Amino acid sequence: MSLQWIDSRDIAIELIELYPDVDPTQVRFTDLRDWIVALDEFDDDVDHCNEKILEAVQMCWIDEQ
Repeated sequence: MSLQWIDSRDIAIELIELYPDVDPTQVRFTDLRDWIVALDEFDDDVDHCNEKILEAVQMCWIDEQ
């Protein structure tokens, strides 16, 4: 399965598995972006990221905990 920026919930689930002890409300967006791009399944244009996308991932991460 490949992940793209629009897959906020799936990205959040992957991050929860990789960073179970991280509080998503304390993650800087620069770090969040780097973590997403580093996911093995991530396959999208890195330059298409923006604050709205990162907020959506963060909110899904919070909801999934």
